[in-house]
Amino acid sequence: METGYQTCYRHPDQQAGVICQRCDRPICPQCMHQASVGFHCPECTKQGAQKVFQGIPSLVQRPIVTEVLMGINVLVFVIGFLIVKSGDYLGGSITDFHINLASITYTSGTTLLPTGGVGGGEWYRLVTAGFVHFGIIHLAVNMYSLWILGRAAEQYAGRLKFGIIYGVSLLAGSVGSLVMEPQALSAGASGAIFGLMGAMFLAFRAQGIPLSRSPLMPVLILNLIITFSVPNISIGAHLGGLIGGAIAGWAFFDLARRPGLDKRIPYALCGALSLALVVGAVVFAGSYTPT
Repeated sequence: METGYQTCYRHPDQQAGVICQRCDRPICPQCMHQASVGFHCPECTKQGAQKVFQGIPSLVQRPIVTEVLMGINVLVFVIGFLIVKSGDYLGGSITDFHINLASITYTSGTTLLPTGGVGGGEWYRLVTAGFVHFGIIHLAVNMYSLWILGRAAEQYAGRLKFGIIYGVSLLAGSVGSLVMEPQALSAGASGAIFGLMGAMFLAFRAQGIPLSRSPLMPVLILNLIITFSVPNISIGAHLGGLIGGAIAGWAFFDLARRPGLDKRIPYALCGALSLALVVGAVVFAGSYTPT
């Protein structure tokens, strides 16, 4: 069940976007100051003091959905590691094992993947790929990013909306990878994480902060530079997730606030988008002809 939103400790009439990474107090977008890790409130930014752990106020909900998502990702990786070490898997390595679980849009005889793929009716790979990682570093980087962005997004949107945004972003990232890199392996939570950035951009916009002045803009620019300059990163997954998350964010933070609008419409829109992504992915992959 979704809880009510939190308000800024400095502006009680403003909805809080994140919590200060030093004092754990909820702050609205206009009070957010970009730091090396997360965001700081004006007082902590001015004082430059070390963080004092005072416990999370009752006003701030625990990011349970973020923790569960992180737990699933870690659990999948650990299970794969244990299966490989036990000798029950003959693929050779933990990386091979997770590749075997990853999403693939078209399987052209690769020995690491079962036949079929998304185009062969294995549509579930669009989801499972978001919980599979190709190594401990890949996992660690994504989980760190999910912890930082996930907590902020979950505090702002609430657990239910956050979970829906994450799900839409994950599917959109998988479809983006499918369309742009139809014969490439695709796995990892980064597509969904980019979607959280897209949703938060729309959340800031709903609070009156233009996209160009969003505190997330430097983070997005840096991540896009890395996406386009570092090899073996799925450009399609990152761009697809970003767009999917932005659409879901628009539905919940912009469309939902329009007077007289049925509150169920944003949920229905996200559900319809998710269904369209899955159907479109299966149709595209099934009709794809490798070059």
